[in-house]
Amino acid sequence: MAIYVTGDPAVDGFVSTDAFALVIAMVLDQQVPLERAFSAPAALRERLGVELDPAMVAAMDPDALREAFSARPALHRFPAAMAERCQRVAQVIVDRFDGDAAAIWTSAPDGATLLKSVRSLPGFGEQKARIFVALLAKQLGVRPPGWEAAAGPFGSVGSFVSVADIDSPDALERVREHKREMKVAAKSVAHLAPTPGRGAKKR
Repeated sequence: MAIYVTGDPAVDGFVSTDAFALVIAMVLDQQVPLERAFSAPAALRERLGVELDPAMVAAMDPDALREAFSARPALHRFPAAMAERCQRVAQVIVDRFDGDAAAIWTSAPDGATLLKSVRSLPGFGEQKARIFVALLAKQLGVRPPGWEAAAGPFGSVGSFVSVADIDSPDALERVREHKREMKVAAKSVAHLAPTPGRGAKKR
């Protein structure tokens, strides 16, 4: 099984087979297009000139890593902040999983443990952690008992709400459309919300 996001077989294949690259892609999947986030690990490997490894990234000079992220075209909208976050993630993998990114899920006996392990990574809030659990299950066949509950709504069959559901160009477009609809809905709610102080009774 393989992840389909960028449409480039080499890039998608890299994040499908390299656990640390996949984790980095998920870290970067924030405030940038999906394709940009998931192509960044391959670009980072090329810029560093070595295979990505948690121990190596954790031990890197922070300035050198920031430079690799910031070189044009930058790997993220906020390259310095994301370089720091990825280095922190690498350190957690070294400290908690013996430097093996795949152990985040291969060592999890059930979905609840998997969700807890993912949540322990810097930058993984509740929603992102559940999306990652769903992605592992739907796209890579990582399905410990209870993964559906751990994934929450993102684990639903036939949904097109996150990167976990993308396995083709059509699915990618459907997920994009869902995200557009969510943004429009959020803006509508914000527009309708009363302005603080407005409508207050005068004394």
